Amino acid sequence: MLKEILSLNNLSFRFPEDQTATLQDISFAVSKGEKLVISGPSGCGKSTLLYLLNRLYPDNCDGSVDGEILLFGKPATDYAPGEINHRVATVFQDPDSQFCMPTVEDELAFTLENLQVPFNNMETRITAVLELTGLTHLRHTVIQSLSGGTKQRVATACALIMEPEVLLLDEPLSHLDPYTAKQFVEWLTDLQLKTQLTIVAVEHRLDSWGTFFEREIQLDENGCLVNDQCFSPKQPILFPERASVLQPQTALQVENLSVTIKNKQLLTPLSFSVCRGEIVVVAGPNGSGKSTLVKSLCDIYKPTTGTIQSDGTGYVPQSPEYLFLTQTVQKEVAYSGSSNPTEITSLMTRLRLDEICEDHPFAISHGQKRRVAIAAMLADKRPVLLMDEPTSGQDKAALVELFELIDQRSKEGTTFLIVTHDMEFAASIADSVLLIKDGELTGKFDAKDVWHNEELLESHHLLTPKGVDRFAESFA
Repeated sequence: MLKEILSLNNLSFRFPEDQTATLQDISFAVSKGEKLVISGPSGCGKSTLLYLLNRLYPDNCDGSVDGEILLFGKPATDYAPGEINHRVATVFQDPDSQFCMPTVEDELAFTLENLQVPFNNMETRITAVLELTGLTHLRHTVIQSLSGGTKQRVATACALIMEPEVLLLDEPLSHLDPYTAKQFVEWLTDLQLKTQLTIVAVEHRLDSWGTFFEREIQLDENGCLVNDQCFSPKQPILFPERASVLQPQTALQVENLSVTIKNKQLLTPLSFSVCRGEIVVVAGPNGSGKSTLVKSLCDIYKPTTGTIQSDGTGYVPQSPEYLFLTQTVQKEVAYSGSSNPTEITSLMTRLRLDEICEDHPFAISHGQKRRVAIAAMLADKRPVLLMDEPTSGQDKAALVELFELIDQRSKEGTTFLIVTHDMEFAASIADSVLLIKDGELTGKFDAKDVWHNEELLESHHLLTPKGVDRFAESFA
């Protein structure tokens, strides 16, 4: 039998401000070399479970634990703060939350310093992990200048440089373009075969992992373990079909727009227009300039050249907490004051925020934070909505509801520009696609002309959406 290295026995966990437990009576063990995934609805406690395995909780949140946690055969409470973290390394859902230093090399060196690795050994280990993760060319790059997906790869490199026995991954594919995500899974498969590294991951989009995992732990909305079973490959989510209704008026006109920051050109001059009610997906490789584009369209980044004419924009950022201004989810969604109470209530219900209406926006899960930001912008009723990775961290029910809300609003005349790596969502929702690569706009295409163009998709690190054939008639 394989050796059990992590074990939970009748575990329950409650945050100090909550009346009910986030996790309830959970028991399972993880064996050395196992590849296990934790699944379940958004907000059910999946990330909390990871943080109990790496000892981040309960010490850093004053939560209460009932039951037993054994790490490598010892009670978790026997480990001093930080003692376990070189053996159990973590890649967090939001990579920004774990960076302390300015450059990639500095961050890797800082990790080794915390492990008291001799200076003379650092160069070899840094070079090796950069080669392993394909990040050698970014060694001296400022981390905050990187895209969300590239930051995720840097965070993974920082975890691996510790040479851990267990790697905890919190939705590691959520910010990766489809091609890079496929490469990541292939690379992780090869790495695990070579090292017998134990991998425990939290994931919603299981179809992207193929046969990587051996076992699945499934939680329900109450934080209870409902399934512990062999993993079987998953099919992608099939969204409803939609018919677009574009209005002839122009909602957004961009002419000769470019962005240069600190002498680095992030976007070369580009031009395009968008009709009222049009849903445009912005797609391309990690670091290609997609987020830079939407930030410039809402004036977060000042254009270096060009003009932007729009009916008025709202923005849902990749890190939704940047928007939050109030003390409860309810107040956050209603903050704009431009919608009546009935509409606020409807948005809260449809996006499953009513159950957390009195929670602080910073105290909820990543997926829930994103839905709060989306609800707030929909409540604000801006004519043009810019959304950066709105599907990240969402379960199937939330994705389908998001699809229906966007579809409904577009028919009412709201225009959407959506940055996403979720090809199935993109194929179901998009009227047109803006393709960007290396800071240059390849072009704006009708959606139907993109999904079967393998050369175009491959050159932009995209994969053909699964099930796209069923949209053929609606595209025709």
